[in-house]
Amino acid sequence: MKMMKLTYLLAFALAVTLADTGCKNHRPVKVTQIPGRSSMVGEPGGGGTMNATEGVGATGGGSTASLTDFEGMAADHTALAAYTAYFAYDSAAVKKSEGSKIQAVASALNADSSTKLLIEGNCDERGTEEYNRALGERRALALREALAKAGVDPMRIRTISYGKDKPVDPANNEAAWAKNRRGDFVLLHPKSGA
Repeated sequence: MKMMKLTYLLAFALAVTLADTGCKNHRPVKVTQIPGRSSMVGEPGGGGTMNATEGVGATGGGSTASLTDFEGMAADHTALAAYTAYFAYDSAAVKKSEGSKIQAVASALNADSSTKLLIEGNCDERGTEEYNRALGERRALALREALAKAGVDPMRIRTISYGKDKPVDPANNEAAWAKNRRGDFVLLHPKSGA
């Protein structure tokens, strides 16, 4: 009789453990902690990591505006698409060959002070989701820092990491991976009437 109770108790404990483990597979969107604050910020319905860093120091080029400064902006994904910056494997260093693209994006932003910029950091499919999310964020921050050095006010720039979630080429080869290791520039315009 005691053996039967022990068996039921163990079966119950196993069922609870499996149910708890199964629930952990539905993870919330990874978000970046805002230094000095207890709240977290994520992209609504997106799946990326919004970088809401304040005072980022050496990476990112200084403080950023609050997220409310970016609300009500219309995203133009095509305006700066020709200036997508590419990265080496497992690197967040902006290549010297990408300098002309950085300058072109800086010129576009400096020509219209009402615009802002979203930088989307992306990775190839290799590596874990967590690693690629962090690498995508470092890539976006490196581009933000390069733009700040080129004279763009960092208060006009936000970053987000999609990790490996938004490949431009789904193939499983080096040519595709090279296209997916990138930072995309999205020009943000004030919505008309705003």
